[in-house]
Amino acid sequence: MENITIIIMLLFGVAFLSLISKRYNFPIPVVLVICGLIISIIPGLPVIALSPEVVFIIFLPPLLYHAAWYTSWSDFKQTIRPITLAAVGLVLFTTVAVAIVAHMLIGDISWPLAFLLGAIVSPPDAVSATSITKGLGLRPRLIAILEGESLLNDASGLVAYKYALTAITAGNFVLWQAGLNFVVMSVLGIAIGLVVGYIMSFIHKRFVCDEVIEATLTLLTPFASYLIAEHFKASGVLAVVATGLFLSARSGTIFSHESRIMTGTIWSVLTNILNGLIFILIGLQLRQIMSGIEAYSGWSLFVWGFLVSVTVIVVRFLWVIPATLLPRVISKKIRLQEEFDFRNMIIFGWSGMRGVVSMAAALALPLMMNETEEFPLRNLIIYLVFCVILSTLVIQGFSLPWLIKKLKIEKYSILAEEYEVRNIIVSQTISHIEDNFSLVNDDLLHNIKSKYEVKFNRLQKTELPANFFGKGNLIGGEIFNDFTKLQIDLLNVERNKLESMHKSGNVNEEIFRKIEKELDLEETRLWMEMYEE
Repeated sequence: MENITIIIMLLFGVAFLSLISKRYNFPIPVVLVICGLIISIIPGLPVIALSPEVVFIIFLPPLLYHAAWYTSWSDFKQTIRPITLAAVGLVLFTTVAVAIVAHMLIGDISWPLAFLLGAIVSPPDAVSATSITKGLGLRPRLIAILEGESLLNDASGLVAYKYALTAITAGNFVLWQAGLNFVVMSVLGIAIGLVVGYIMSFIHKRFVCDEVIEATLTLLTPFASYLIAEHFKASGVLAVVATGLFLSARSGTIFSHESRIMTGTIWSVLTNILNGLIFILIGLQLRQIMSGIEAYSGWSLFVWGFLVSVTVIVVRFLWVIPATLLPRVISKKIRLQEEFDFRNMIIFGWSGMRGVVSMAAALALPLMMNETEEFPLRNLIIYLVFCVILSTLVIQGFSLPWLIKKLKIEKYSILAEEYEVRNIIVSQTISHIEDNFSLVNDDLLHNIKSKYEVKFNRLQKTELPANFFGKGNLIGGEIFNDFTKLQIDLLNVERNKLESMHKSGNVNEEIFRKIEKELDLEETRLWMEMYEE
């Protein structure tokens, strides 16, 4: 009970620091890793650790599902080539490079352990990438590549992690078998994820009519997708990502407006708690981890942590530059269709922050090889992983806004794009009114059309006075309800237009989610305003 109390109090502290970071525009992932460091030096705190077997199950499915939910499927398809190159090629290249450096630096680290370390630190983190780049005015294509890379690279990194772990614990590893199994696990994982997504979409659309139940099912879905895939020896990570992308692309049709509002809020709270909890756990274990590597000198530990972190940063550039330029040299189509700016290449290379996925993978390392033998160098590996996370988040996270400013990258105005999207939606709605509401009461038609004309001219909602129809008199409940129902119908027209633009890739994901939430909130308000007999 005492340990639970300590964790809750520490979560309060993390939440308070996160609040300050929001107020002063400070990257939350940086706050979390610093919180973990501070917690590790607070005297008197106990060592609290989750069982390594349950770390992945608790943290990975919900965090990856949430990241997939807010990834645009249209943007993902359009940028699949650079995403695949980064998510598979760069991850494996980083794994090998880190393994070579670690094996050369640290005599105690065998090749399997070195590859294990490389696999853990190879995938950049989706939460860190989106949190730190948000509001910096980067081009939508660059953000789409960063987010897509952060989703898929977890799969390739964690597959490499499992094979390295197998090589250590079982002592057998065959390269061609590993490559074949990687393909099979990936394809099967994606297939299982899509099947789970289809089943859940059918359930939500046909059977569920209560937002609390829908929110509950939404919370359980990523765990079901992950566990089913793992049961069939497939990639649970890819299954969760596939399920999230599948359901996210259909959220406008399978969920009610109440469900979207509720689930969006719940998921934001849950991911915030999980991100805070993982760094609280590493903070509570860091003192024990450091005591477990006291046999090494402080200088050696510093040099190893520094050089492994530098390797992770430098290797990204060694891959990104040729991976960006070679396709343009080979393919004329790419040169004609894709705009190139070397500054975006630099920003992408500098945006490889590591975070919660690497930390979860490190904490999930088994404590024992067997009943009598401890897992070799577990504390050292966790220490090096924490060094990489701390270095990339603090150095790259803090310097990224400065780098963008120094490169004189013109800030992309998402507001201008949002303005155009809103114009299209409102214009479509006005056309719908003119084409379909000719038999509606004249006063009703005039005022409902006036509302959208005002919205079109000012691009903002207007508040209706109590005597909107009554020429100085309060309106009756019946005509008010008719007016409210018409507004709800027209909100669905707006939502359908927004959905069609989203499916065709003509609206940015951030704008889509913002306007969708705005429509959901307005519909909720209108239903609450209805007079009941």
